Amino acid sequence: MKTLGCFKYSRLLIIFLAITFLLCIITLNTASCAEVEMKGGYHMMVGDFKIITLSDGINQRPVEQHLQLLQGNKEKMKDVLERFYPSGQIEGTVNAFLIDTGSKLVLIDTGNGKMVSPTIGKVIDNLRAAGYQPEQVDEIYLTHMHGDHVGGLVSGKERVFVNATVYANKHEANYWLDDSNQNAAPEATKRTFQAAKDTITPYITAGKFKTFEGNIQVTPGIRAQGLFGHTPGHTAYVIESKGDTLVLWGDIIHVAAVQFEDPLITIAYDSDKEEAAKVRQQILAEVVKNNWLIGGAHIVFPGIGHVQANDGEYNFVPLKFPASK
Repeated sequence: MKTLGCFKYSRLLIIFLAITFLLCIITLNTASCAEVEMKGGYHMMVGDFKIITLSDGINQRPVEQHLQLLQGNKEKMKDVLERFYPSGQIEGTVNAFLIDTGSKLVLIDTGNGKMVSPTIGKVIDNLRAAGYQPEQVDEIYLTHMHGDHVGGLVSGKERVFVNATVYANKHEANYWLDDSNQNAAPEATKRTFQAAKDTITPYITAGKFKTFEGNIQVTPGIRAQGLFGHTPGHTAYVIESKGDTLVLWGDIIHVAAVQFEDPLITIAYDSDKEEAAKVRQQILAEVVKNNWLIGGAHIVFPGIGHVQANDGEYNFVPLKFPASK
């Protein structure tokens, strides 16, 4: 009888976890997802490459505050967001991606580090929980230089990834590391310039920072694809192995609940809103046409799935969670 009771309890636990996960899938970005977040990351294979999503954590923001940042049909967006987030709080996620090619370890973005909120900045902890150490990372490819993507590069003024070379698009580096651009920027944006300098400069000093131009292969099986607009040099990284493709597209999507449905919706953080909307439409059409997987920095953990087209709108279909390690 005791064994039977344990069996019933296990079944109930499995059912509860399954329901919790389904709530995550339905809402894309909800508090339910925090309950099933995998410490150590989400592991999957793309051809011969191991991909691990590393959660940087979850940051809450009221729906009304988010609406102020979004540009589009305010009434329609408000209706959608209130349906998706009945609590009135949007759970904003931040993801980084570790790629084990078999010959090197590549990290796509590094999360916030200690720059913003105590609820985020967990990439390094989750990297270690996944069985890796920061000093094992060989190369870091930045999608762009906003603080929630570069903040994890340093601890104080010291490099966290002491053996890694950091790569970024030349347009991105030239823009954010330029003093005259910083001096001419609005006061709030000056902080973003300073964050880029504070995190990149230690790697420049150590001879561990390089830039690239164009859509090049940065290493065998990984190519850079410029998706400029969100920032001047915003870049996706396309992983290709054994016929499988995963596009790690950085900040193409900030608020999944509204921007898949209407790719023309932009956000205050976009440097060039018109161009950001244009490249979002282009990359969405491209991944649908080719049935490529995508990975997003601000799509609910683990941030990986397929995109489907539906009468001019798009739907995100996440991969099943959890994946096998």
